[in-house]
Amino acid sequence: MINTKIHIKVSLGYFLLAALLGVVLRTFVVAPMPINYRFIVHTHSHIALLGWVYIALTTLLYHLFLNKQELQRKYRRIFWFTQFCLLGMLLSFPFQGYALFSIVFSTLFLLASYWFSAFFIKNAPNSLKNTKAYICVKAALWFMIVSSLGPWALGAIMTILGPESIWYRLAIYFYLHFQYNGWMILALAGLLFYLLEKQQIIISPSIFKKFFWTTLVGIVLSFFLSTLWTQPELIYYILGGLGALLQLIGFGILIKIFYGNRLVLQSFISKFQFGILKLATVLLFVKMTLQLLTAMPYFSNLASTVLDFTIGYLHWTFLGVITVGLFFFLEFLGLIKLSKSSYIVYLLGFAITELLIFYKGIAGWLGWPLFEGHLKFLVIGSVLIPIALILILWQSKGEVSKAGI
Repeated sequence: MINTKIHIKVSLGYFLLAALLGVVLRTFVVAPMPINYRFIVHTHSHIALLGWVYIALTTLLYHLFLNKQELQRKYRRIFWFTQFCLLGMLLSFPFQGYALFSIVFSTLFLLASYWFSAFFIKNAPNSLKNTKAYICVKAALWFMIVSSLGPWALGAIMTILGPESIWYRLAIYFYLHFQYNGWMILALAGLLFYLLEKQQIIISPSIFKKFFWTTLVGIVLSFFLSTLWTQPELIYYILGGLGALLQLIGFGILIKIFYGNRLVLQSFISKFQFGILKLATVLLFVKMTLQLLTAMPYFSNLASTVLDFTIGYLHWTFLGVITVGLFFFLEFLGLIKLSKSSYIVYLLGFAITELLIFYKGIAGWLGWPLFEGHLKFLVIGSVLIPIALILILWQSKGEVSKAGI
């Protein structure tokens, strides 16, 4: 039987590496080093999204839906081919940025993600294919596939129009939007439904249908928010705002479902785990509210012109919503040991860096001065995140996963 705990440790290893690269980037601003800053940014972002989040999510999907003897060999091939792609990116991006070898390995990774998606959809048990969990996860995988149209378009855009074209930036935003709004967050919602359905909790089909279609349409339309920096026609602001509003409505329906079953939830998850889940919910609400705010021309212009707001928002989404959500599932399923101490250290690192990033953005917006030592405090806050990850890896050595959940 495949030990999914090991695969989760591999994903945490990538997260640790991405976090250390983040420290290098923060330190570079304070004490320049002989590195290419942009190349390290590319490495940091690819390893965080594709090494940590992608491997953690796909491992969870295999662990809960497909962990059967007859599928092990096929899954191993996909897993190790994916590692080959990630290591290729890790050994090429820091030295050449977007160039021949990094593009080759990035392209191979896209093929690996298609391979996993086809493998999952083909082999998911028939008993699960009518569940609300499977419906969400299948849609999430399709959003992941759709997001890859962005990277595929980049080659043609760079060749024909060049990297200065607005289409270059739009292709990147297209990829990111459908990655975190579509693939990652919807997959996490699917995992939540999996837990409820395993506890024999009945969810009204009509309520679920409202959640599902409101969320799906919202995800598609809210992409237009990522185009507002081009100052397009009014219709794009309306469509983007409608998408963000629909996502908030879908979120409200989801909260209603889980609030109505909170006593059942608390009966099979610990108080600590329930606290993690509640924090992920609050972070997601803030993320969606900020998203809706950017439908207004003033705030959309602000978000696109103040880089720190964009960075803060992306970190809020990936280090906050998605990572805290993953921590909940990994801790609940026994795939990691998340102690209160390591969790607090992580949250301190996240909170300090977010506060300082957003403060810098607000200072640039309102003309405030940056206080002395701002950049050094940002480095210190960044260091706390890899420390927390080292603690999690160390404390997870002897955990036994709840394979029967």
